[in-house]
Amino acid sequence: MTVISDQSAQRADQYDTHEDYRTYWYGRAYEHQAEVTALRRLLRGTFVPHAVDVGGGYGRLVPTLGRYAEKVTLTDSSRKQLDTAKTHLAAEGGVEIRLAPAGTLPFDNATADLVSMVRVMHHLPDPTDALKEIHRILRHDGRAIIEVANSAHAANRLKAALNRRPLSRNPIDLRSTTNRDRDSIPFVNHHPDTITEHMQHTGFTVERTLSVSNLRHPQLKRLLPTPALNTLEKALQAPLARTAFGPSIFFLLRKTH
Repeated sequence: MTVISDQSAQRADQYDTHEDYRTYWYGRAYEHQAEVTALRRLLRGTFVPHAVDVGGGYGRLVPTLGRYAEKVTLTDSSRKQLDTAKTHLAAEGGVEIRLAPAGTLPFDNATADLVSMVRVMHHLPDPTDALKEIHRILRHDGRAIIEVANSAHAANRLKAALNRRPLSRNPIDLRSTTNRDRDSIPFVNHHPDTITEHMQHTGFTVERTLSVSNLRHPQLKRLLPTPALNTLEKALQAPLARTAFGPSIFFLLRKTH
């Protein structure tokens, strides 16, 4: 494993002040496996020289990406997250770690074959810079997998219909008023149609989408064991993508211009 600290990195984000982020995933085995399943489905038959995991935290998804790339570079803006990654990924070969925010990636133009960005867009009310950077570092015809917290999921659409109001196409800030006043890290959901327009304007073609974490409900998680949830999830991701059903949408993009 190679660890590189970049002077160009912006200030460490608020994850530096949080407890070990790995604890967030305690009790979330279903959600983790749902995302692994989505990555495997979108990357089936792929093997590339260089993949970059943008905002990948402590490297939760790096072992999965490592099955499809000769080399994986993990980036994050939090030193604490990357320090944890050194331990978490100690047994992984072909991994490089770099300190960098999503909007300023430390790579030359057209040097990555694959970029993933999962659970980052919900911290980006305006994802323009991050999308441009991903586009810049990808080779022509390179692919990106970007996960988006979905403001138009089925439950929100039902609430909007019952209240007889349209769904906003703008980012929805989920923070409390108190946290907004404290200038806490942004936490937003995006409308998939708006994000699709952003991606296309940046120079990407959307090749495929998946609806992910479709069964993420406390009652379902209490009623069904995790293996059963994951079996159902695997069957639902593709068909439910047509209606953007779930709280998370995975986009498979190709750099076309």
